[in-house]
Amino acid sequence: MPDSSCYTLITGAASGIGRATAIRLSATRKLVLHDRDGQGLKETRRLCASPEGHQLWEFDLLEIDKLSQALAAFLVEKSLFVDSLVHCAGIVTILPVKAVTYRNVQEIMTVNFTSAVEIVSMLLKRKPNGGNLRNIVFISSIWSKFGARGHTLYSASKGALDAFMKGLAVELAPTVRVNSLVLGAVKTRMAEQALADPEIAARYRRDYLLGLGQPDYVADAVEFLLSDRARWITGQQIVVDGGRTVDMSLK
Repeated sequence: MPDSSCYTLITGAASGIGRATAIRLSATRKLVLHDRDGQGLKETRRLCASPEGHQLWEFDLLEIDKLSQALAAFLVEKSLFVDSLVHCAGIVTILPVKAVTYRNVQEIMTVNFTSAVEIVSMLLKRKPNGGNLRNIVFISSIWSKFGARGHTLYSASKGALDAFMKGLAVELAPTVRVNSLVLGAVKTRMAEQALADPEIAARYRRDYLLGLGQPDYVADAVEFLLSDRARWITGQQIVVDGGRTVDMSLK
């Protein structure tokens, strides 16, 4: 176990990739599990190793004007520091551009991108985090690199996150390592609606050379990037997509 006062913060930990990552890391790290779903957070902690050693932070990232202050207050109240951040929280809005409203843009950018900026900025401050931040992993998507119908806002939000990652990696080296995991389709609650369509499910099975992803596959990659085995990796968009982007030809 690392320093008993240092924790890994996982956003979006109530389900999906966030939950799988929490379960995987809980054997070797003390965690701050974040989500707006309090019941989901409690279930995630129950599934973790040594559940009594992990803290829950229930907060809605859409309350962006209160985010930095809320996180700072939480760290002070719990007398803990964060040395690693895994930003799993995200939303998907599937809309054609002609139907997009400012509110749609504001919500997806706030959760997928702006919240990450606020969290990182706060964790870099001497008070209350004591200069302890050492590692950041952002969960991104292959749609930050390619286009897809109806995914324009989602692509833009993940593209912003990846660009932010690269700037941070330069600014914070060598003290803090910063990377993105660029994911293909993963079987999570967010993907259930699309996978319920037989045509879409068949297309996914055809296009993914190694099949659809599982949250555990992503947790494997996160665990590696947070470890000393990745000590010479920073500023990278690491693609974890079951081979989807190896062949982007029309079929």
